[in-house]
Amino acid sequence: MAIDLSLPGEVQALVDRTRSFVREHVVPLEDAHDGDIAAAGGDTFRVELQQAAQEAGVFAPHAPVEYGGHGLGMSDRAPVFEEAGYSLFGPTALNIAAPDEGNVHMLAHIANPEQKAQYLAPLAHGDMRSAFAMTEPAPGAGSDPSALSTRAVRSEGGWRINGTKLFITGADGAGFFIIMARTSGEPGARGGATMFLAPADTPGIRVGRHLDTLDRSMVGGHCEVLFEDLLVPDSAVLGEVDRGFEYAQVRLGPARMTHVMRWLGAARRGHDVAVAQVARREGFGAKLGDLGMVQKMVADNEIDIAATRALLTRACWELDRGESAGNATSIAKTYAAEAIFRIVDRSMQMCGGLGVSGDLPLARLSREVRPFRIYDGPSEVHRWAIAKRTVGAAKRALRDSE
Repeated sequence: MAIDLSLPGEVQALVDRTRSFVREHVVPLEDAHDGDIAAAGGDTFRVELQQAAQEAGVFAPHAPVEYGGHGLGMSDRAPVFEEAGYSLFGPTALNIAAPDEGNVHMLAHIANPEQKAQYLAPLAHGDMRSAFAMTEPAPGAGSDPSALSTRAVRSEGGWRINGTKLFITGADGAGFFIIMARTSGEPGARGGATMFLAPADTPGIRVGRHLDTLDRSMVGGHCEVLFEDLLVPDSAVLGEVDRGFEYAQVRLGPARMTHVMRWLGAARRGHDVAVAQVARREGFGAKLGDLGMVQKMVADNEIDIAATRALLTRACWELDRGESAGNATSIAKTYAAEAIFRIVDRSMQMCGGLGVSGDLPLARLSREVRPFRIYDGPSEVHRWAIAKRTVGAAKRALRDSE
């Protein structure tokens, strides 16, 4: 039976509009500001970009239709998000940048009607930003979320939260926080986490320093956030108490894949720039693109792009079927994070000195895609999880055969 990889007409039309909008409107703005969104104006610039995206009919492709979005599933998001990612500012323009895109997805699945009205609606419309506060300084939660040490304890009328978070994307200027805190057990326990919603101006929330990271394209930076006797009501609980780790999976698997989609767009731009360069640049008596070593890099880029799309397609198919897709998303994320960096790195190499200069976008693309091998789970952690599942399945098969 043939597999149909064609897109529905309305999705293809959205892909085409997104491609035109990003390349004609957003790419020149990225070039003008070297991909640094703070230098471009931060939130003021974000609002202007998003207004333009709304006028172009490409805004919020992922958000539920009742909240002004296009309501696309994971498989249909992939080509749209890839076109948005062709510019480092494209995801912000479409309101599909991290962490807001993942938070929209999670709130749509878990929040109650009152929480959706207070948080999801303005987030989906671009009226505010959000932050997901889980990662902590060592020895707290990072690649191992079970090390969660931020604690929420019962207090009169609600919960009192204390703890320190680190690398919280978009924290500076966020309208609200989704806070992961331990409500039972001790650090190292696999359960006992709860998610809480809190407006950013709630007493007890303090945004500390910005961490100076390689990347510059995400509004609000990557920040330290301190919760100091933060008191929230029972109505602030997102979902149910002690089910936070379970709910996190609703967000993390899809969010890893939307990261792949966006960064694949960036890698494609790098590849396109390099191919155009070697097709016209002459050296050693020929066009560079006619030389064997350069042709190998071009071919390897094409292979990495195609393989990333194939793994992404499989993972999104499983997610759209309602499966956990843990193995498929780990495989796709690990391969893509490394392949995307390879694509950009080869593209820089093909362009020689220009590749590491500001005359081409390749140096800033490299700056932005390198952290993806760490964000949303380092490659080593995903490899460990893949191997653990594979060996575990083999052990179960051996037991069943005895």
